[in-house]
Amino acid sequence: SVLNVWYHHTGDVITLMLYVQPGAKRSEVIGLHGDALKIRLAAPPIEGRANEALVRFIADSFNVPLRNVELKQGTLSRHKVVLVNSSKLKPESLLNSENLFKTK
Repeated sequence: SVLNVWYHHTGDVITLMLYVQPGAKRSEVIGLHGDALKIRLAAPPIEGRANEALVRFIADSFNVPLRNVELKQGTLSRHKVVLVNSSKLKPESLLNSENLFKTK
């Protein structure tokens, strides 16, 4: 379905297409941005800090250890591809979180 272009499953691995906005007040999922999931990060885009924050945020969101999350593409870009290994959670649950549309 059209809604699910921002991720896909391959066996135990979930591949996420993300669009990231660093330097926000807090880290949160905003919603869909084209065919990516848009995430704000409470970290500056300096010295890889936003990437670290992103990996931590995704690990927390998917309830997996940090080592199960890999930034596959887009280290220096706002468009990132992240792999999540062995999560029991469905990616859609990120969109269903209560705080999703709080911040406009």
